[in-house]
Amino acid sequence: MTKATAEAISAARNVVYQTMPPTPTHSYPLLNAKAGVEVFVKHENHTPVGAFKVRGGLNFMAGYKADGNSQGVITATRGNHGQSIAFAASRAGVEATIVVPEGNSVEKNAAMETLGGKLVVHGHDFEAAAEHAAELAKTEGLYMLPSFDERLVAGVATYAMELFEAAHNLDAVYAPIGLGSGICGIISARDALGLKTEIVGVVSEGAPCYALSFDAGAPISTNSADTMADGMACRTPVAAAVETINAGVARIVRVSDAEIAAAMAIYYSDTHNIAEGAGVAPLAALMQEKDKMAGKRAGVVLSGGNIDRSLYLETLSGQA
Repeated sequence: MTKATAEAISAARNVVYQTMPPTPTHSYPLLNAKAGVEVFVKHENHTPVGAFKVRGGLNFMAGYKADGNSQGVITATRGNHGQSIAFAASRAGVEATIVVPEGNSVEKNAAMETLGGKLVVHGHDFEAAAEHAAELAKTEGLYMLPSFDERLVAGVATYAMELFEAAHNLDAVYAPIGLGSGICGIISARDALGLKTEIVGVVSEGAPCYALSFDAGAPISTNSADTMADGMACRTPVAAAVETINAGVARIVRVSDAEIAAAMAIYYSDTHNIAEGAGVAPLAALMQEKDKMAGKRAGVVLSGGNIDRSLYLETLSGQA
């Protein structure tokens, strides 16, 4: 099981806040009325790289340097993790190679390169890119930086602490699941604070490996991960994340691409925030469960706003 202790989260906050301030948590009247729930939005789209992952990257690279390492790192990503590592590695004076699959987000790719990452495009999906990254780590003498790690979990848990401090007595928090660092961070913060808040995981119907793993009580892989929410496009779950999630969440909700698109439009019309697929998935799940949650207080993690302009415009036009 991979959870961050209160001490580890506190240390991570000291690291993260050297680079960025806490992100806001807002409740919007229009959104509350539409959901029939008092909703608190945690705005991780307001970080320096537009996503929550930057917190984990900063914490990981701080520990990496503190351990005396200067070796270049390599990692695989669909975008936000890669931006996080490129950003944090550049600040730490470490070279970072980022491997992305073919057809990856054009704008996320550009951001990773601008942030200092060396971009390598390989494979048809995230898992294929990760396999290639592992091969390059061996042949080029690079440190293979995972997408799920204790230091990453402690770093991203800092946003959960901020959410629980800003919005008290939440009945539930809805969070997307990619490889699991974000939701494991929320579980860590909730448990460190001794709260009773339910944590609800959210996956795409087209990438259900963590939902299948929750139902089976053990890691279950799928043959594909087909969803517009690239941050949740995972087909092979991390065993340590599955253990933590299965022990710490109340349930996992599956949302369709149509529900994701509808939630994206709601975020724009009711809050005027741009959000990517994974970032709107928690709201999509809350809207699916609005009858179950009626009259309660819910947190939703807007985990990122990094969506290509063309896809965003196409999605919104389809909701007109």
